[in-house]
Amino acid sequence: MSNGSGMNMPMSNSIMKSMNMQISFYWGKDVIVLFSGWPDSNPGMYVLALFFVLFLGAAIEMMTMLQAAVKPGTRPILGAFIQAGVYIVQMCFAYMVMLSVMSYNVGIFIAALAGRGIGFFVIKIRALTKETEQQYSSPDCIPSKI
Repeated sequence: MSNGSGMNMPMSNSIMKSMNMQISFYWGKDVIVLFSGWPDSNPGMYVLALFFVLFLGAAIEMMTMLQAAVKPGTRPILGAFIQAGVYIVQMCFAYMVMLSVMSYNVGIFIAALAGRGIGFFVIKIRALTKETEQQYSSPDCIPSKI
């Protein structure tokens, strides 16, 4: 086989067959997610892969809370170091979800979206709860009887 530059690069048929990738969305448990041989056509491992991608998606969203959670008395260099560490882990998870979705498996895609949605919901419900608590704990807020 020639690569156009005049150099011969031998490739066996088994290598060429293993390099085939799915490039359109499909249903099914026969998928490779992140690592070669995983989930390996095993229904139980496929479900585990779905939950793993769901967890990663939710963790990405929930880590946005951790970035703002540096305490006010923390040294600036330490606070920046902590936020950078959280950001690195968040980006690692985001790239893992992206690579999982690139398997073009519909189940994995739905798990990624559901995970991000669940994480976003948890953040928003927490923020709204905190906002409501602050409103009712302020001294100028006296509940009226109707």
